[in-house]
Amino acid sequence: MNTRLRNFATVILVGGFVAIFSLWAFLKPDDEFSISERRYLAAFPALNSDFGSKFESYATDQFPLRDGFRRVKALTALGVFQKRDNNDIYVVDGSASELNYPLSESSIKYAAERFRFINDKFLADAHSVSYAVIPDKNSFLAAENGYPAVDLDELKTIFGENMDFAEEIDLSDLLTVDDFYRTDSHWRQEKLLPVAKRIAESMGVGLSAEYDEISLDTPFRGVYYGRSALPLKPDSISYLTNDFLENLEVYDAETDSYLPVYDLSKADGRDPYELFLSGAKSLLTIENPDSTNERGLVIFRDSFGSSLSPLLFEGWSRVTIVDIRYIMPEYLGRFIDFTDCDVLFIYSSSVLNSSGMIK
Repeated sequence: MNTRLRNFATVILVGGFVAIFSLWAFLKPDDEFSISERRYLAAFPALNSDFGSKFESYATDQFPLRDGFRRVKALTALGVFQKRDNNDIYVVDGSASELNYPLSESSIKYAAERFRFINDKFLADAHSVSYAVIPDKNSFLAAENGYPAVDLDELKTIFGENMDFAEEIDLSDLLTVDDFYRTDSHWRQEKLLPVAKRIAESMGVGLSAEYDEISLDTPFRGVYYGRSALPLKPDSISYLTNDFLENLEVYDAETDSYLPVYDLSKADGRDPYELFLSGAKSLLTIENPDSTNERGLVIFRDSFGSSLSPLLFEGWSRVTIVDIRYIMPEYLGRFIDFTDCDVLFIYSSSVLNSSGMIK
């Protein structure tokens, strides 16, 4: 009798749980966006042949208390089942990073081929052409803690052999894991003055500006915070500024409008890192009338360049920032005069190893 009662109670509890959460899911308004995961959630699908598969994604995305259950799953996977990562995110000494392996030689070569196309088509009259590889966090965390990792030296060798038209600027010795946000993939701008100075000096330009470091009160929960679903301690986010940068306007060719160097309205948005040059933009230009250097600088970059670029503005009369993940390289001649410019290709190793977004 006791066994029958226990079985009956189990059925009632499970049935009650399913009924309550099903009703809750039916009645609650759908969420459009997941702040923790930084992605749009599935909407109720149309009644067609794909309804079954799409409804499964919709039900998963719109399940009540979804973030709470994700956290329970993550803590159980790591704490109970002793998994070493969750959703490909691992944590070492409070710093989270994403597994990024194996090395993709074809991806690295593809990126170099697109850069070579730009060089051959547009840069014949450039003053100089350089490139730099930004190590990702795995370079400092993965291998020494037993996680699979791309060999940075091998990646740089393959890339360098295919970038023989440009001079390398090595940044590896200037960076440590402490120069990156703990909950995000990006580097911290307040740590980048040595990087900016090396880049400028490699092109024959001196940087001497002094900056004030401004720390924001808003906690910064980077992309790995939501992806890992773990209770990671938030970062703080800071930016470097001075009177020159405060008064500078950045021309956005996409919208034919002017932006501030630091868009503080983004600091309270979905991705506070977007405060640097307003995030993903295909083509930005700044004019520096006070520069004694008449040359221009063209930076081909990924998102890491958003926080680095302002620290280079003082050194050139004109700085153009290009992201060819969002603009076809074939069209660049319509917007940029490369004559007597210094040109820099600067990309993170993680983007080079997964370069499909480069057009």
